[in-house]
Amino acid sequence: MSNTKPEKTDYIKCRHCGNYAPMHIVAKYYLSLNGEPIASYYYSEPEQGYHYSLLLCLACKEVTLQRYYLHEFMDEMDEESIKVETIYPPEGLKLYHFPHKVQQAYEAALKVRAINANAYATLLGCMLEVVCEDRKAQGKNLYEKFKFLADKGEIPVNLVGVVDGLRKLRNIGTHEPVEGLTSEEIPILDNLSKAILEYIYIAPHLAEQAEMLLEDLNKKRNKESNKNI
Repeated sequence: MSNTKPEKTDYIKCRHCGNYAPMHIVAKYYLSLNGEPIASYYYSEPEQGYHYSLLLCLACKEVTLQRYYLHEFMDEMDEESIKVETIYPPEGLKLYHFPHKVQQAYEAALKVRAINANAYATLLGCMLEVVCEDRKAQGKNLYEKFKFLADKGEIPVNLVGVVDGLRKLRNIGTHEPVEGLTSEEIPILDNLSKAILEYIYIAPHLAEQAEMLLEDLNKKRNKESNKNI
């Protein structure tokens, strides 16, 4: 067994569990973009390509794949501005369109996502309660509250079934922690919660942006038409 200590990164945030700490670099790979080398007395093609790194989060034991582009002729200033891309896992929902309380509740759930599926489901349920409070929904439970929102036309009727599915998984995680949810159910929890949040908060924002762009486009066309008259 080798006693060589693994190389570490600087402090970075894990997209799996939200932990902010150095990660272990467990593998590296270089992909050259040169193809076949060009032989020339006066010129040889500079080396260029992508450097990949596979990182291990010590908190949740999940991996992250990053890469950056490097050119042989980059000077020191270029190297300082190298952009590192995270290829995997994909970035989560953009939270800046959410009300602050909803954002806090969602981030709290994400912190335990890779640690405990039952806790993740329970905190997603708490997040839904915060959403209902924000939308001033009425009812005795989550199902009734989201049905209230559907009856008002704020959400589609089929989204009520999505909420009910998430509510049932939340109840399993809360009341059956020993033989409850496993990591296999986490993608289901992800998709259900994202469907709800995207429709309620992100879709209206995107629709508003599209309307503004269309309005600007119409104004520009009208100006051009007036010039040609």
